[in-house]
Amino acid sequence: MNMDFKRKLPIPMETKEMYPLTAEMADRVERTLTEMKTIFSGKSDKLVLIIGPCSADNEDSVIDYISRLIPVQEQVKEKILIIPRIYTNKARTTGEGYKGLVHQPDPNARPDLFKGIIATRELHMRAVKETGLVCADEMLYPENHKYLDDLLGYVAVGARSVEDQQHRLTASAIECPVGMKNPTSGDLTVMMNAILAAQHQHDFIYRGWEGHSFGNPYAHAILRGYVDQRGVSYPNYHYETLLHLMELYDQWKLENPALVVDCNHANSGKNPFEQPRILKEVLHSCRHESGLKKLVKGFMVESYIEDGKQAVGGEVYGKSITDACLGWEKSERLIYETAELL
Repeated sequence: MNMDFKRKLPIPMETKEMYPLTAEMADRVERTLTEMKTIFSGKSDKLVLIIGPCSADNEDSVIDYISRLIPVQEQVKEKILIIPRIYTNKARTTGEGYKGLVHQPDPNARPDLFKGIIATRELHMRAVKETGLVCADEMLYPENHKYLDDLLGYVAVGARSVEDQQHRLTASAIECPVGMKNPTSGDLTVMMNAILAAQHQHDFIYRGWEGHSFGNPYAHAILRGYVDQRGVSYPNYHYETLLHLMELYDQWKLENPALVVDCNHANSGKNPFEQPRILKEVLHSCRHESGLKKLVKGFMVESYIEDGKQAVGGEVYGKSITDACLGWEKSERLIYETAELL
């Protein structure tokens, strides 16, 4: 292979032994998973709100942000379950730009994957321990999931990963709900195939082991918009598309039909300030059609302490260095307004 091997990274079990969960933390994760499953199975009418920074680029500001969600969650707990985003991997198809905490625990320094793995686990642990909130992460690298599988309340498979077989097979072995995004082309059949694969049992090779998965009945759809051949963004959260997805679920006979609407990315044209309008439009569609009310289980919102984004190395505390985010004041208001609409 045309590469240098620097050092052997710790295997997941070694990492978990070095940084174990307390009994209280493990119980909190388990209770969150139980509640998530009741929502995605339709036994609960609550909505899931997966909200937080585009990327977990700074440990202190991420924990600060999540801590601000604690009193808000208490106020809306009868209607909304908040799952903070701690996204530690960022897809970079060009090979340039910030690749996330797992690559660069310090965004201004060279990549250090050893430190990144440790920093990723420590950050998720700190969130559960200090805030009591169990978080979401994106599974950009399936082989890395075992470093965090005892900590997560939700996993997303991105638009560029949803066609990959290893992502689909790994998703079939995950305990928590896994959202499959539509691909950047917008082809919903690709997304439905990914859900179908994730809901089935499989035998496959994972981290050098022959494994058997039991299927994930809580694998579901995420609509995030799409981009045409000219690079123009188009939304797919409108009423007609939601009805079409409802019909697809009926045709495919999948377990626990469910949808999470990603309010940013191509749905908003990466304009974070459109997210409140998008969320409210989807809720309006749900009020108009009872089937959609059953199908839509939640939303994704990219939110941070400060509005917008800044360049890597920027000095504004709590401001995204990847995609632009909705600031805290607007985000807090959105959560309360959402609860009032339910």
